[in-house]
Amino acid sequence: MENGFNYLMLQWTRITQVPFIIVFAVYAFVVNGDVRYSIPEEKARGSFIGNIAKDLGLSDQRLKSGRAHIYTEGRTEYVELNVMKGILVVKERIDREQICGRKTPCLLNFQIVLENPMEFHRVTIDVVDVNDNSPSFLKKNIRLEISESSLPGALFSLPSAVDSDIGVNTLKSYTLTPKDHFNLKIETQTDGSSSVNLVLETPLDREKQEELVLLLTAFDGGEPQRSGTIEINIIVLDANDNPPVFTQKVYKAALPEDSLVGSVVIRVNATDADKDTNGQIKYLLSHLTDNAQEIFKINPDSGEIKLTGPIDYENAKNYEITVEAKDVGGLVIIEVIDVNDNAPLINLMSVSSQISEDALPATVVAMINVQDKDSGRNGKVSCFVNNNIPFKLISSLNNFYSLQTDGFLDREKVSQYNISITAKDEGDPPLSATQTITLQISDVNDNPPKFDKESYATQIMENNAPGSSFFSVKAKDVDSGLNSRISYFIAETRINNISASSFVSINIDEGVLYAVRSFDYEQLSHFQVTVTAKDRGTPPLSSCAIIDVYVQDQNDNHPEVLYPLLNKGSPVAEFIPRSADVGYLVTKVVAVDKDSGQNSWLSYKIVKATDLTLFEIGLHNGELRTLRQITEKDSTKQRLTILVEDSGQPSHSATIYVNIAVTDNFALAISEFNDFSQEKSSDGDIKFYLVLSLVIVSLLFVIFLTVLIFLKFHKWRRSKLFSECPNGTLPVIPYYPPRYAEVGATGTLCHVYNYEVCLTTDSGKSEFKYIKPLIQMKQNTCCFRGSYNLSDFNKCVN
Repeated sequence: MENGFNYLMLQWTRITQVPFIIVFAVYAFVVNGDVRYSIPEEKARGSFIGNIAKDLGLSDQRLKSGRAHIYTEGRTEYVELNVMKGILVVKERIDREQICGRKTPCLLNFQIVLENPMEFHRVTIDVVDVNDNSPSFLKKNIRLEISESSLPGALFSLPSAVDSDIGVNTLKSYTLTPKDHFNLKIETQTDGSSSVNLVLETPLDREKQEELVLLLTAFDGGEPQRSGTIEINIIVLDANDNPPVFTQKVYKAALPEDSLVGSVVIRVNATDADKDTNGQIKYLLSHLTDNAQEIFKINPDSGEIKLTGPIDYENAKNYEITVEAKDVGGLVIIEVIDVNDNAPLINLMSVSSQISEDALPATVVAMINVQDKDSGRNGKVSCFVNNNIPFKLISSLNNFYSLQTDGFLDREKVSQYNISITAKDEGDPPLSATQTITLQISDVNDNPPKFDKESYATQIMENNAPGSSFFSVKAKDVDSGLNSRISYFIAETRINNISASSFVSINIDEGVLYAVRSFDYEQLSHFQVTVTAKDRGTPPLSSCAIIDVYVQDQNDNHPEVLYPLLNKGSPVAEFIPRSADVGYLVTKVVAVDKDSGQNSWLSYKIVKATDLTLFEIGLHNGELRTLRQITEKDSTKQRLTILVEDSGQPSHSATIYVNIAVTDNFALAISEFNDFSQEKSSDGDIKFYLVLSLVIVSLLFVIFLTVLIFLKFHKWRRSKLFSECPNGTLPVIPYYPPRYAEVGATGTLCHVYNYEVCLTTDSGKSEFKYIKPLIQMKQNTCCFRGSYNLSDFNKCVN
């Protein structure tokens, strides 16, 4: 199919050729899901090649989301992908002769690689030749020395022209002018090139013409037609009847591509029957292919052809050289033998550095291209990855592989893989190359938080301070990032029909539990709290743990006496007969303590009694029994003070009074205990009056102190005033009514003035001192002692 396409392109190009304008069509077709285009060389940068998105059936959005890009196998990128428009355009100048030389067809192969998911499409561009090169000779002129005795039909080798174009545009014909004595003989060689020989048709006569000038012209088949010329200078020599003759018509040699420079490739040999100088032979290379000009050199005397440059089997598999001895040439064919001198080359077309741990098997991780420039078994490559990893290589096309997952991944077990890809050829010895890909496994939220235990037990002391911490829990999440960040919550449960959050709170980040309230063991001794640990992944995962909280008892309750009961605030009397034996059970003191454990263990003891030798009480059971036989001397009324004490730290106690009547007459005992109760009541009244009297006396004492302090202060103030006046006089500031009239004076006081009067302790009502207003008091102060009159006052004032 490909050959047919090239033929159609060639015919179409021939039909549409016009002088100086060459029109090319661009074709595209899909082969095995891949796309092939054909374009002429030397198109301008940015020129349209094809709508790759349309031809591959891909949307523009897929090209963008898949980060579509071009991958070339280690050569210059001549084509560019416009992702926004989904088209291919020329990126760099495309010169077919530079890219492919004489190889045909000239193909540019590359891949369009897309990611997420990973896929690739092969694209082939056939570069069509245009007639942009003229035939050319290596030299502008050559010189041939031909003996006049040469017979018609003698052949003389001429240099061939070179045309880099191919097809119809390459070298097609030669012409020779003038043709008086010579003509041309063209022979096609095995590599497709032409060998040009000059044929002597009529004998030469040196005496008539010693030198001939011929013009050799080479023409290509392009349109417009291009040509190149070389001038041939022929020197007619005196008779030299025997031309050199090679021992072989064609020489062949095989040369390993790793041969050293300077190695002898082959030795050619020619003989000449002439003698002396006519029998001396000189060797020269008259025709070489364009890629061999700098590689081989011949010794003009010995005919040894040596290697002067490196050879590479991958670039050229054989060379054809025309060796000339004088005027007769011989052909040497040198075949290059491939050796395994090129290790495989691993090219990562596209590779992901990270893959999600929930990726399904057969997920593509990388696209790989493997190349080996050698041929045959030396170029046959096998590719594989290291063992014991969940990845495999799948060969998709020739020398193309996709690296895929070969199972399920788990980041929590292995978070990173170093995948070694090894390519190995079948040469002897084999060569190999290794490429390592580091692949990170990204986390997904597939693991819920986990507590160390499903249930915990803790204790908290009652009467705790609200807000105090009493326990902490910790959950672990083997995921990473936000998927492993844990928040803690109190689950919505109820304790005694009250929300659990009213009892306990938790630090959302640390998992520390705090008491919201103060607990009372006697009301709540145990409750359960459910803590939920939730991660911050999407979607979030959670787990729960149950915490049993036991409230520890404190000794915060006093013992309570249940028996004997009080009758209107007074204990009930117990009766025993005088004939009671030793150990007689008088009564049993029954008490309880709301606390628990050691705090509720009660002990009983008599702390006060009318007769301590008469009764005893059980330390732990509270049984009150007689300690001895009752005698006539023992009082009929016995009063016991019994202390009930718990075993807590610090301990609490309660006191109970027990009245015991020792008599055989119960009626009399009851009346006596009534009197005893009245006496007790009167004793209570006396206590009340004593307290009241103490309060009254204290109040009177406080009043007395207050009055005493006031008097002391008053006395201090009087002494302060006396010290400010001369001779201890007491200052008095009287009030005078406004517009007060003087006695014996004609005027009145127009304003209100304040005056200072100083009196002594001995002065009477008639002794006064009048001074100027208060503002001048310190400058003119008059004091009078004894009798005075108004004239004295006026003198003092003036």
